[in-house]
Amino acid sequence: MRLTPVRTRGHHPRERTAVVGLRPSTVLEDCMSKQKGELMSVKIIPNEQANPPGKLADAEVIFEAEAGPLSGLRLIGFAVWERRDGGRNVTFPARQYSVNGERRSFALLRPANGEASAQDAIRQCILDAYTRVEAHS
Repeated sequence: MRLTPVRTRGHHPRERTAVVGLRPSTVLEDCMSKQKGELMSVKIIPNEQANPPGKLADAEVIFEAEAGPLSGLRLIGFAVWERRDGGRNVTFPARQYSVNGERRSFALLRPANGEASAQDAIRQCILDAYTRVEAHS
């Protein structure tokens, strides 16, 4: 997959949207859209309260008009975190549950093929959007 930065816009003073083009393989484009437009954008909502510690921002993936059946929907629950070594990490949407008093997490967005590397493109897309929003503010 190729990631293409496009533009940055904001609707609310706390919300910044970085639109990032994802142009997937021809097979996915045929299934999702006949157009070569942008399929999704990323909205970054900075964490101004610094609580919990290390959380930099929340992120949402918004599916644009060219995204076919996902058009007009948003996927929430992403977060950008500061790592102890100074790097950044993205957590994905998940739900917590408990079994015998032990808290576990159930990932809501999973790779279809079972390979963890399938999430790398969206993770990098969110990190790029956060970097552009941070540089803009």
